[in-house]
Amino acid sequence: MGDGKNATYSGKIKRRIRIQYLVLAAMLVYMPVVVELGGGDSRIMTDLARNFSRLVYFGGLAYMIAGILRNKKVLGSSILLKEQMREEQDERNQYLHDKSGGLVMDILLVSLLFFTWTASLFHMAVFYTAFAVLALAAGLKALFYYIYSHR
Repeated sequence: MGDGKNATYSGKIKRRIRIQYLVLAAMLVYMPVVVELGGGDSRIMTDLARNFSRLVYFGGLAYMIAGILRNKKVLGSSILLKEQMREEQDERNQYLHDKSGGLVMDILLVSLLFFTWTASLFHMAVFYTAFAVLALAAGLKALFYYIYSHR
């Protein structure tokens, strides 16, 4: 019975790796397209927008590469695979994730990050609005995670 769970979970990890490769490729294609459309003009970008766009883009690339490497390492070791599966299926972790917004909030945060990053390259008023909404959403997720983790 345990082998079936591991096989299913290793398939899940393989899907994650494929998705991470797709996101990495999309990021590498998206940046030149944005620049060709006139985005990232340093004459209109504020320091906050410039720093934010660099942090999100290069931090996102590093995060995707690290995730791919970490997941490949997990696939190579049955001990790490079982350990990660146990951690992800832990009821308390699932409870905290759900109470702090769950999958919907995660998708919202990633979408807001993408919109804010794109806005930072084109229009400062839109960037500051999107940045405020992103900060509010991230703050709410963190606040509710903290509240429910201390119950």
